[in-house]
Amino acid sequence: MQRSIATICVNGTLRTKLRAIADAGFEHVEIFESDLLACPEPVAVVGAMLRDQGLACAAFQPLRDFEGMPTRLRARVFDRAERKFDVMEELGTDLVLVTSNVSPESLGERGRIVDDLRELGDRAAARGLRVGFEALAWGRHVNDHRQAWEIVREVDHRAVGLVLDSFSSLARNIPTESLQSIDAAKLFHVQLADAPSLSMDPLSWSRHFRCMPGQGDLPLVEYVTALRKIGYRGVLSLEIFNDRFLAGSATEVAVDGMRSLTYLLEQVQQRSAGAPAMDHRVRCQRVEFIEFCANEEEAAQLGHMLQTLGFAPTDRHRRKAVTRWRQGDINLIVNCEPEGFAHSYDTVHGASVCAIGVRVADPLAALERARRLQISSFSQPVGPGEFEIPAVRGVGGSLLYFMADADVESIWRTEFEPLPHDTPRPDAGLRLVDHFAQSMQYEEMLSWLLYYVSLFQVEKSPPAEIADPVGLVLSQAVRSPDAGFRIVLNGSAATQTLVARFLHAYAGAGVQSIAFATDNIFATAERLRRLGLEFLSIPPNYYDDLGARYGLEDTVLERMAELNILYDEDAGGGYHHLYTRAFVKRFFFEIVQRRAYDGYGARNTAIRLAAQSRFKNLPPVVP
Repeated sequence: MQRSIATICVNGTLRTKLRAIADAGFEHVEIFESDLLACPEPVAVVGAMLRDQGLACAAFQPLRDFEGMPTRLRARVFDRAERKFDVMEELGTDLVLVTSNVSPESLGERGRIVDDLRELGDRAAARGLRVGFEALAWGRHVNDHRQAWEIVREVDHRAVGLVLDSFSSLARNIPTESLQSIDAAKLFHVQLADAPSLSMDPLSWSRHFRCMPGQGDLPLVEYVTALRKIGYRGVLSLEIFNDRFLAGSATEVAVDGMRSLTYLLEQVQQRSAGAPAMDHRVRCQRVEFIEFCANEEEAAQLGHMLQTLGFAPTDRHRRKAVTRWRQGDINLIVNCEPEGFAHSYDTVHGASVCAIGVRVADPLAALERARRLQISSFSQPVGPGEFEIPAVRGVGGSLLYFMADADVESIWRTEFEPLPHDTPRPDAGLRLVDHFAQSMQYEEMLSWLLYYVSLFQVEKSPPAEIADPVGLVLSQAVRSPDAGFRIVLNGSAATQTLVARFLHAYAGAGVQSIAFATDNIFATAERLRRLGLEFLSIPPNYYDDLGARYGLEDTVLERMAELNILYDEDAGGGYHHLYTRAFVKRFFFEIVQRRAYDGYGARNTAIRLAAQSRFKNLPPVVP
């Protein structure tokens, strides 16, 4: 199937859009009339721009409110159609998209609709052009692709065919099985869009919440698989209306579009082949290390905080100013090198998480997977005896390293030497990295969600809106099937939320919190208190409500209040967790204990945000 994208999906001038679309690897594009009308260049020049970029115009759209108009307006709509035919010839496309009429003046008489489309077909055929008829989900008389297909069959004209829009079909819950009745030879064009599950009118849903395949909840794999089964091999074109996309980079949105189609067609190909399910994405076993960049002064402060968390410096790099801190199966790296990537990252962001290493079965295969998805790789010179670990760019320009399970211990032994220790090392009972949270601009969230779901074998949770004292935060998590790899993505359009203040202080997106798992949070909290860790203070009123909600014993509640431990439950089990104060107004840590619980304590997030706001962990953003 051929891949296309509509110009309405990306922002900028038409010239900028076409360049971004071509650079992303598309060979076809839908030209939206609004983009053409706003373009200062003549249509013939736009046609030349398409050819210069190596793009074929798959369709020109839309021809709105055409069919079924009253007699007094009929001549005018045909004049409009003829003008569009002129434009199409200059653009070099033979297909115009006619969307079902939404005008209150339109008539629902079937015979009139058929006659209008048949005459339009005659006029188009005389010029070597074609007409595609699409049912809008909010069409006044035709709002179902089954109706549109029956009309196309009744028109029975070689130049008139059907156009499908996955959103218009799936938003109305039209059974995918209905596609089986369509003749693929009369299916001229297919548009694709995903969307989150929302309860709202189709027009508003379509105009503001469409997204790329894989970013939403619509069953697009089943939809496109059904199209393949009827023999369709034509254009699949993204048509996305989304306010967030228009606020983003044209280049990034176009790349996301190609990435989403690559992932979608991969799944369709696998399903169509009838072979056992094979997931081509990378299976991530767990987080192997988290690397912090810091200068010497910041490293001393960070080291103190890590010690109060029960970590100990166990190894030092043989040639670099890099220290390994350990506890349980957790590896934290503090990089104070005066040059290289970590130093550059520290210069921009200050002490922060600059890289994360994950265990995978085949790092080179993971790197190739990233390449196919147009995810940028990263490399820098390595010294004698050092391993070249495959890496890609991640959120906020940070790095994501792929480490082979078989090589991990060899890397630690070869590159690091043990540090002497005369006294028992502190241990608070922390076992592993449970999850980490990355904060980003609200407009970036869908892009990074697609990054993770297309690259890794992860499932996404439903998005959640969380009340910050000064605005809303949107949160969505991804996790591997075995829950060994979890990430929470947070974004906010408000300017004074904790997420927004983090982005301002941090100078961009990045890791805002890291959660460590323990088997006994009460024992761990007691040890952390003895080690001098500063807890985030939770107000007493929270525990009064908690006892009533979950029926917890008073003695348990008293102990939780003393240790600032929060609690949540889901259908599976319970979740105890506590938070640290923020490190120099940048990031904080969370300690968690899960008992068959699959969430992230979302019910308590508003409590945590309010507590952090009281302590002024981050400065306000000055407009």
